[in-house]
Amino acid sequence: MAETALTVPLRSPLSHAAGRLATATRTSGGAIRLAELPFLTQLNVRLDPKGAAADAVGLALGLQLPTAPCTVVRAGELTALWLRRGLESRIREAAGDEPVSVVDVSAQRTTLLVAGPRARDLLAHGCSLDLHPRVFGPGRCAQTTLGRTQIVLVARDDPRAGFWVLVRSSFAGYLTDWLLDAAVEWTG
Repeated sequence: MAETALTVPLRSPLSHAAGRLATATRTSGGAIRLAELPFLTQLNVRLDPKGAAADAVGLALGLQLPTAPCTVVRAGELTALWLRRGLESRIREAAGDEPVSVVDVSAQRTTLLVAGPRARDLLAHGCSLDLHPRVFGPGRCAQTTLGRTQIVLVARDDPRAGFWVLVRSSFAGYLTDWLLDAAVEWTG
């Protein structure tokens, strides 16, 4: 029987831009940090947040799922909204007969890390959200646009950890170019 396994190594949507992101980080003198966080597993889970399935899934994952729009819950290595690889079957099993939808959307997006003391300023160049920490602080997330690109923006738990910018793979190169151009104020 013929071997059908893929032998091509995985290549992230921004592998070609890693050097430019690292250079921008280095030349900013600590003002910003830009990097791709490739291959994070992202699952789209839809269920009644007040139903038995939400409780069962939360128990199976070891974290209480968010119950309010635009919030993020972290427990250890897991972040609810977007979860790690290998969890889809645990979620489906835990939900039992309750209505639940779980779709692995990992391949459609990549994640950019935007961190550093000037991260909010950099994002504000192209994002209409109020990014002040009192409004969009740790544990907040939103679907928005950045540089005319649809994204999901996640404020990390620790303000020094910055933001995750989840962007469709097909727009990742454009958004990276936009971020690098907007960052020129700090990178010279």
